[in-house]
Amino acid sequence: MATDPNAIDPNSIDPNSIDPKATVPLPVPVFDSHCHLDMLEMTVAEAVTRAQAAGIARIMTIGCDVPSSEWAARTAAEHADVYAGVAIHPNEAKNVSDETLEVIAGLARQPKVVAVGETGLDYYRDHAGKDDQQRSFRAHVAIAKETGKALVIHDRDAHDDVLRLLDEEGAPDKVVFHCFSGDAAMARICSDKGYVMSFAGNVTFKNAQPLRDALAAAPLDLILVETDAPFMTPVPHRGKPNSSDLIPHTVRLMAEVKGVEVDALCTAIAATGRRLFGFGG
Repeated sequence: MATDPNAIDPNSIDPNSIDPKATVPLPVPVFDSHCHLDMLEMTVAEAVTRAQAAGIARIMTIGCDVPSSEWAARTAAEHADVYAGVAIHPNEAKNVSDETLEVIAGLARQPKVVAVGETGLDYYRDHAGKDDQQRSFRAHVAIAKETGKALVIHDRDAHDDVLRLLDEEGAPDKVVFHCFSGDAAMARICSDKGYVMSFAGNVTFKNAQPLRDALAAAPLDLILVETDAPFMTPVPHRGKPNSSDLIPHTVRLMAEVKGVEVDALCTAIAATGRRLFGFGG
């Protein structure tokens, strides 16, 4: 897939040019593709209400272990505009048992669980060894394929091995790199393979030019936006807890990098949501 021919030079983007005074609602509803609602200092109902006031119609809350995955699945079942991803995070993959993986597989079969993740590899931290992480990741790839759910990948300092294992196992039809952290070359590899890249608030950081270069290289139909809340808070709120209602800051910076109108980017994100998860904005 070709890079968007209308994209402007991302080196010309000043993240501080985005209006710092207010979160202006988006003109076309999108969704938060990756959030940890269980970690926020507000109720789920408040988080959803605030998000929808900002043009964020739905939230995907993500599990990282069995308790948080069970919470995510239950919360999605209880709230119309909340969906869930379930998995064992690579940092939690030490000696993960077959029984634990079967619990995740069972949760993944629930109707409002639309993703298997976040799974993947994290070589930045050493909470779990590489062998344990890779075994767990391979198992999650199999669960995603068996259930038909999207695979949501945590990839930190492990690009080569993540791509290799996807090739070895045979990637699911729907793959998302959460909080995409690769460069433009990595973005082009993902584009060639049809992998979706989800960008978080760190794309707005002053020192994130390589990430903006990657965004510029990513096709419009392979882009999502997320918070990873309460982490990755976008400029101008960096340093405060993140939440879904702050996504408009990220989206507007992304649209500027891509050289498209905000409503066009939102429409593309919503279409990708329908394709991957069965819902859009």
